[in-house]
Amino acid sequence: MEVEVDEKELKEAGAELLTGRRRGLRIHGWEIESRKCSILNSSSLQEWEERLQTSHLPEMVFGESSLTLKHINSGIKIHFNAFDALAGWKQEGLPPVEVPAAEKWKFRSKPSQQVILDYDYTFTTPYRGSEMIEIDKEKDGSSEISEGSSKLHWEDCREQINVAALALKEPILFYDEVILYEDELADNGVSLLSVKVRVMPSCWFLLLRFWLRVDGVLMRLRDTRVHCAFDKSKDPIILQECCWREATFQALSAKGYPVDSVAYGDPSIISQRLPVIMHKVQKLKVPGNLRL
Repeated sequence: MEVEVDEKELKEAGAELLTGRRRGLRIHGWEIESRKCSILNSSSLQEWEERLQTSHLPEMVFGESSLTLKHINSGIKIHFNAFDALAGWKQEGLPPVEVPAAEKWKFRSKPSQQVILDYDYTFTTPYRGSEMIEIDKEKDGSSEISEGSSKLHWEDCREQINVAALALKEPILFYDEVILYEDELADNGVSLLSVKVRVMPSCWFLLLRFWLRVDGVLMRLRDTRVHCAFDKSKDPIILQECCWREATFQALSAKGYPVDSVAYGDPSIISQRLPVIMHKVQKLKVPGNLRL
């Protein structure tokens, strides 16, 4: 999806595109930037394996790709990257999904070894994004960046992301989709982690999605939506909605749905068929010493 930005619309919204090779824009105190790079090479993959203490990584890891949203005045920084997502996969350590085709997956081991899938080869992650407080400080005439080690504080709330407002027709000032990692499960499905961002004059909205389909066995969808509405009269409200869905092909068949994997190519279309196993909405609580 390519979005042509109208200079007049940018100006009316009080936004400006980032300069140079940077892809993104500044709007209402936020700097939003996406980076899309090639997959990691073999030496980088080896380094990642050592750091993550694993000998398994997805087929395609876009290690330098990222999406970053930073509020300049407060230093609030929300960003998305493959390493932190895979660290979440490693920490969660789900048991491997049993599949009939597992015995054929010899590409997972050296020829001299027996194929034993004793790890979560789907790379399912509970990752909802990375965050920190990053404040630029002027020191001796130069800019020094200090990064807070503590995470942002999210509180459970009853508020909901205004989906109706998102459906309103207004200019899209910036849009991008960044793939963080992908694996085709030896042609037996798909495991994909990506993040999409959309910036309009009234707000920014993003969707971090982990999508898993193990053909004939299981489908899993883990969505994290984050929304920030711009309001000049008060601090903006940043809401985060997490929704996990999951179902076996057997359970879907019992409800009368097709079992052919061809019918499940688009997670957005079939998400409503998958039962919700976890859902919560949280609001970002901004510390008193920080101002949005």
